[in-house]
Amino acid sequence: MAKKGDKRKLIGMISEESGERIYYTSKNTMNTPDKLSLRKYSPKLRKHVIFTETKKNLGRNEVKPRKH
Repeated sequence: MAKKGDKRKLIGMISEESGERIYYTSKNTMNTPDKLSLRKYSPKLRKHVIFTETKKNLGRNEVKPRKH
């Protein structure tokens, strides 16, 4: 379970060449406010390409309050 004051956000990594989103990671937004870009392996292209950060907009980033 996430801590109450957790600064880490879940992000998706999207390929610049093929546009596929296959990698997900978390990052500390306080330490790295810039967009993250990593060189990762793309199984579709079968080579290493640059993956850049995109928002993981699936509603899993925020903790919803529980009903009592």
